[in-house]
Amino acid sequence: MIWDRLGIITDEVSGDLTEALDWAADRELKHVEIRTIGGRNIVDFTDGELSEVIQEVEGRGLFVSAISSPLFKCALDPQRPVMKGDTFGQEEEDIAAHFAKLHRFIDIADQLKTNRIRVFSFWREQNPRDYEEEITANLRKAADIAEQHGKLLLLENEPSCNGGFAEEVARIVMKVQSDALRALWDPGNEQYGGRSSYPEGYAHVRKLTGHVHLKDALFLEDGEPSCVPIGTGKVPFAAMLNALQEDGYSGLYTIETHFIPEGRTAMEGSELTLQGLKGLLKRIAVDL
Repeated sequence: MIWDRLGIITDEVSGDLTEALDWAADRELKHVEIRTIGGRNIVDFTDGELSEVIQEVEGRGLFVSAISSPLFKCALDPQRPVMKGDTFGQEEEDIAAHFAKLHRFIDIADQLKTNRIRVFSFWREQNPRDYEEEITANLRKAADIAEQHGKLLLLENEPSCNGGFAEEVARIVMKVQSDALRALWDPGNEQYGGRSSYPEGYAHVRKLTGHVHLKDALFLEDGEPSCVPIGTGKVPFAAMLNALQEDGYSGLYTIETHFIPEGRTAMEGSELTLQGLKGLLKRIAVDL
């Protein structure tokens, strides 16, 4: 049942953890992903603060499903021109600093009682295939470290990174060949980047998916991409969710809204997305 596996990234509701957790619990969500709290990335929290976080989460009958880290949102080589994107409150750093943070994120995952850590595939090169061996070697090293600590790395398709799309993420995961690295499938990111999320995108990751993020997207009249509430964009969620169920996907689903209505709040945007998802599930042959 999708409803029994549904959660949200807390800062997509509010930067105030109490508000975000109350919202999730009131709507009978099951889990939360942690990325930033009060504008601070979770990697900057002390052990004492992390203890307070997990108490607040579990006190509402929720659990932490994953750490939404910005790991490996960095350049393979600072001398080469690359695309860049959001680092969620972190400064631009080199690969060595990100590997050091991997160990801290593993410790944070332990304290927040999850084995899942989201990662990326380095800022996007002008021609990512030229650097595929370098990309996979670094992610294989990361996966080896994660495996030693009983952790699962989730590689998200992010257009600003080398694994920008499902096809590229699938190639990387298959080349790394580690049980500690799986795809984090985000159909909204695929659509936002100008590619078809279903059936084309999903076909690449359908056997490799370890986690799913839910957001919707479309292109505006001016040609710019925009995130919108689920059911109002171009992601064919009905077909894709049915396919995930038919393919035996048994992992979690996390709402990552990325939509704030003009003049309103992130919480209101997430409410619109949640209601859009609930309406969609009622209309299709997916068990709530």
